[in-house]
Amino acid sequence: MTWAGALQYGGKALREAGIPDFGIDAWYLLEYACRIDRSYYYLHAREEMEEEGFHAYQLLLRKRMERVPLQYITGVQEFMGLEFKVNSHVLIPRQDTETLVEEALKVLEPGMSVLDLCTGSGCIIVSLVKCAKGKVCAAASDISKQALLVAKENAKSHQADVTLIRSDLFRQIAGTFDLIISNPPYIPTGDIPTLMPEVREFEPVEALDGEGDGLSFYRRIIRESPRFLNPNGYLYFEVGHDQGGRVAFLMEEGGFRNIKVIKDLAGHGRVVCGNLPAVV
Repeated sequence: MTWAGALQYGGKALREAGIPDFGIDAWYLLEYACRIDRSYYYLHAREEMEEEGFHAYQLLLRKRMERVPLQYITGVQEFMGLEFKVNSHVLIPRQDTETLVEEALKVLEPGMSVLDLCTGSGCIIVSLVKCAKGKVCAAASDISKQALLVAKENAKSHQADVTLIRSDLFRQIAGTFDLIISNPPYIPTGDIPTLMPEVREFEPVEALDGEGDGLSFYRRIIRESPRFLNPNGYLYFEVGHDQGGRVAFLMEEGGFRNIKVIKDLAGHGRVVCGNLPAVV
């Protein structure tokens, strides 16, 4: 089997299995299985590949055909131009969430303290630390011990100084912050069976399930966050594509002001943010 033949074989197998973006996935799996890059492939495309490499490629294709997410097979996902380790204990970072980080960076200034709730892989807090224009005091929490181990690895690999705390939202949190940011579980329980198999069968359900209407975690965070925010502190959320107005209303009821719903690249309201005015 030549390298070109292997890639064609992989694309055909994934296409017949109904895998979206089958061509892209076929390439990434070949690259990962055989530890090659595009330059090597184009130089050797018509040459025979080793049988051992082709067998390794077949095994990975089989996993993807079973709808195991590509990122859980390769163990990495790019986010904000950085590479993050991922496994089945954390959600796969998505491009939508980059909007949340980009918007928070607009208010994050040197010396500020920031808390990331439901941190998962740590992609949000690590990206904020790496992209901030000056040093910030960063903390992140998650209820999952396994998720925090992943976040710890990602913080270490990017040399990001982040204090990691195992906590059910604010339960084990001490101190106050200038910015609290969160991408909490927000899928209504009843909608989870309708998600793509890659999501519903492999990503951690506790990081997806926002309970009845999907807004349970927003209500808790909005209700409890004033005790943990400094005067004029900011609260930033990622929300589901149709939840922006409702979360904005909850923030207004909770005493937040200057509330904005910000659209992602697809035109969906993806970020809701506001600040808590200082008590005069």
